[in-house]
Amino acid sequence: MNKIILGKYVNTHGIKGEIRIKSNFKYKDKVFKIGNSIIIDNKEYIINSYRKHKDYDMVTLKDIDDINKIPFIKNVLVYIDRDKYLKDNDYLDSDLIGFMVYNSVIRKEVLDIAYLNNNKKLLKVIDGYIPFELIEKIDFNKKTIKVMEVVGL
Repeated sequence: MNKIILGKYVNTHGIKGEIRIKSNFKYKDKVFKIGNSIIIDNKEYIINSYRKHKDYDMVTLKDIDDINKIPFIKNVLVYIDRDKYLKDNDYLDSDLIGFMVYNSVIRKEVLDIAYLNNNKKLLKVIDGYIPFELIEKIDFNKKTIKVMEVVGL
């Protein structure tokens, strides 16, 4: 199993065992479906219901219908099996760390991904940042990212 982080279980909601998950996972629409599984405290649970509430993903789990039956503590990470939900052309931002960014002028390694308040994403390289908007092509086999030619980059 190839576990990846889906989000964090932050609290319960109501008395019927609904849990509140904080997640910025890119492919939520593939995971948060009735019958799919999530992993909490190394145990697999089946999603019984799902809904959005403010900035949270609200989930009930099969066989847990009471707040007192929730067997895990708050603030634990929630995982999924990557192979079950992500296909070959799906990627997470963190997958790009270690790739080489290049164009005719630059060739630098991606050290991290930075997020700005307005949901802009940047590739962090050794001496600065490159906006995601400049990405032309990602080659997962060669682990390279081709970016547009921009004066001053």
